[in-house]
Amino acid sequence: MSKRNYTRREFVKQNSMAGLGAAVAMGVAPSILANCATDTGIPAILGGEKIRTKGWPVWPMWDKTIDEEPVLKVLRSGVWSRAGVVTEFEKKWAETVGARRCLAIVNGTNSLIAAMVQLGIGGGDEVLVPPYTFIATVIAILQTGAMPVFVDTDPETFQIDHNKIEAKITPRTKAILPVHILGLPADMIKIMAIAKKHNLLVVEDACQAWLAEIDHKKMGTFGNAGCFSFQNSKNIPIGEGGAIVSDDDEFMDRCYSYHNYGNPYGSYSGAVASETEMAGTKIRMTEYQAAIGLAQLTRLEAQTTIRNDNAGYLRSQIKSIPGILPYKLNDKVTRAAFHLFPFRYKKEEFAGLSRDAFLKALDAEGIPCSGGYTPLNKMAYLKNVMKTKNFQLMYPAEMLDYNKYMEQNQCPANDQLCNEAVWFTQNMLLGEKSDMDDIALAIERIHKNASKIKSKE
Repeated sequence: MSKRNYTRREFVKQNSMAGLGAAVAMGVAPSILANCATDTGIPAILGGEKIRTKGWPVWPMWDKTIDEEPVLKVLRSGVWSRAGVVTEFEKKWAETVGARRCLAIVNGTNSLIAAMVQLGIGGGDEVLVPPYTFIATVIAILQTGAMPVFVDTDPETFQIDHNKIEAKITPRTKAILPVHILGLPADMIKIMAIAKKHNLLVVEDACQAWLAEIDHKKMGTFGNAGCFSFQNSKNIPIGEGGAIVSDDDEFMDRCYSYHNYGNPYGSYSGAVASETEMAGTKIRMTEYQAAIGLAQLTRLEAQTTIRNDNAGYLRSQIKSIPGILPYKLNDKVTRAAFHLFPFRYKKEEFAGLSRDAFLKALDAEGIPCSGGYTPLNKMAYLKNVMKTKNFQLMYPAEMLDYNKYMEQNQCPANDQLCNEAVWFTQNMLLGEKSDMDDIALAIERIHKNASKIKSKE
């Protein structure tokens, strides 16, 4: 064989015709040829040619021919604070996810805070939450005055382990805050059953789960409230932005009032309509944010389909590589969002090559990647918040014993996941199938040369 470094698709193309007759004669399905062993070549990190020299789909996407005019119209109008364009975005987002109401907020973090505050979650309460999420989820709980209680992660799905929720429920437990992290749905059917059994509220952190579904029902519409983010890296990017959705009109009226200083709104009005009703805040979305959101929303459905197709294909291409354990979707998931494509990396199948070295080797091949989150239940912010005046007034001393809190909030499965996870970003899934082949070939190349890479580590 030539010493040329073949890509997977070049190898398959060159050998498919010659191999097809042999495969048919042997009774072997031709599709197997696409997964046969290839000469993957010398890894780029060891001096070989990188597998991928071209870039990946740019994010965020913007079509100036159709996207700019609506935004410019808002800018030229001089009406920049919340008005009709925000209302239009809210209506369309509610329709998109299948909720009765939507309230646009400045960002996903404040969406979570507003939803929890208006559901009555506050000082003295405990909220069950997974440790495998972005820091904003837990910060939102703390901002209400409630105490986060961590429920371990299911490493196969990367989601909160519903089998471990009930063991964490105490008389102080007020709510469950499941996070559909990475755009993969948590098992809301089982979580809602637990919540009903124990009379608990459910606030869904769907900040990474736009259009994800269980039984064709969208994430964010199972619980008492669902919260979304439209930050710049997200699948529907606005720069910053968020939303609350719910079918509860009274709750949504309270949220509206809260996000507008506490002024009366809808059913939440006092005897004197002009009087402020609650101690609210100001977290209104602007008109130009909403105009950008409306432009991005036109692409979300098609992009979500592409991400799902490419994620499924990439999973099929890498699942048989020893030491690579792709995500598993919970039962009854009919669609995922794939804000990130995750898998677990088992270094023992790569000659003991560390995950950091694996990530560097992948990056050298032109495949950007990340190791993802570190354990949220082990960070200093928890110790420091327990020292604050408000928490010392709201909680008994035994609940503010940091060492005891740490003992009660150990999440060993999550610790292991944080040491094994590898992510690809959502924009990479917007490419062609051949782009997914590049990713798979890079992983194969590293696997076949793991001992050599380790010796140079």
